[in-house]
Amino acid sequence: MDRNRLEEGMRELPIVQYEFFDTAELTFSPRVRLVCETDCARWGTSWACPPAVGTVEECRERCLRYPRALLITTMNEVADIADLEETLTTRAPHEEVTRQVNALLQAQGAETYPLSTESCAVCQKCAYPDGPCRHPERMFPCLESHGILILDTAERLGIEFQPGGNVVTWFSLILYRE
Repeated sequence: MDRNRLEEGMRELPIVQYEFFDTAELTFSPRVRLVCETDCARWGTSWACPPAVGTVEECRERCLRYPRALLITTMNEVADIADLEETLTTRAPHEEVTRQVNALLQAQGAETYPLSTESCAVCQKCAYPDGPCRHPERMFPCLESHGILILDTAERLGIEFQPGGNVVTWFSLILYRE
């Protein structure tokens, strides 16, 4: 893989920060999944979320099959960070950036497994649990659903994610092998 060419392509995107690292550095915890189960309305409603993605241990094993990872962040300013509806409107542009970075990696021959924001929103209503995912090539499972402590990883990598004010930070993690 030509990392310089990849980074050239990424410079054309509104990525705030990114870091390459080994997936062995990821920290997995069932505590993250507990938050999904107790606080998220998407639990049991999407192929991108638990329990459809498997147990935390199954997710860990799946993730570690890819030796390398690329963590990317985008940021968007909103009028009121407490307004969840407004905040969520900035998610779609982040997902598009994730899609573009994933395509850049794949164009260089990498096999990828992208994880992104809080659940898939490709379809109005997910086919889960009655049928298979209608768009598996566009569906990025939820990062947290895999039990990944992404803030821990971001801190270790020196990624700044709390700029303050009314700025929303989105994370995506693209796991890959060449």
